[in-house]
Amino acid sequence: MAPGTIGDSEFDRDTAISANGPGGYDAHLHAGWTVFGPLNGGYLLALLARALRDTLSHPDPFTVTAHYLSASRPGPAVIRAEPLRTGRSLSTGQASLLQRAEDGTETERVRVLAAYGDLAALPDDVRTIATPPPLPPYGECRGLLGPGPGPAVPVPEIVHRLDYRLDPATTGWMTGRPSGRGEIRAWYGLADGRDADPLSLLLAVDSLPPTAFEYGVTGGVPTVELTAHIRVRPAPGPLRIAKTSRNLAGGYMEEDAEVWDSRDRLVAQSRQLARPAL
Repeated sequence: MAPGTIGDSEFDRDTAISANGPGGYDAHLHAGWTVFGPLNGGYLLALLARALRDTLSHPDPFTVTAHYLSASRPGPAVIRAEPLRTGRSLSTGQASLLQRAEDGTETERVRVLAAYGDLAALPDDVRTIATPPPLPPYGECRGLLGPGPGPAVPVPEIVHRLDYRLDPATTGWMTGRPSGRGEIRAWYGLADGRDADPLSLLLAVDSLPPTAFEYGVTGGVPTVELTAHIRVRPAPGPLRIAKTSRNLAGGYMEEDAEVWDSRDRLVAQSRQLARPAL
């Protein structure tokens, strides 16, 4: 396989798992997908989804809901997955990711409930009022790794694994002038050029800067719960992502994401509940 293709990328290597018994898998959580210490929630979601894909009778995640119970750190982990129901069009299962402390005790980090189907078997009809996000051309959008106006922005390790360019209209937070609109829009891909597939879409919905930054939040925004829907297998080429938050109240906020492919199709959606460090 050529570099950057599915199966031969850093994302595939770093979400690899090995069976250790019925429904059990060994994994290693790689530091390259961290956000100033803890692992990114989308990366963990993709890792658990890979285990469920190997466990269930259908190949593709349709809906995946994760509850993040404690912060995951780089190092060894165990995934335990089990089928709950197998039907003609959908299989449902659950999975947990656990890490072991030095004294041998296990801590559950993430628990997932998911339904899998076959995206290739879905009909082609589309009835929608959704439209792709308005974005300037890729070259007019801003990355986090190159020079730009304003002070330097601290960059988490995961950013080096991604290739995204932010709509300048949603980057006021980078220069200390957040818009207050709770919007982030970007062109998106993996840095090594790997095309998107259903598993990497689970990473995509949670790998842009938080919309809370455009509300003036400057600290971390850990996810409490995230639900992702995969709607269609994406076409090759860059993705476009639009994330919005309409309500930050009581110390919690919702964040909605839409992911569009190069054929202007809505390929993934998500909603998460997060708790900004106010």
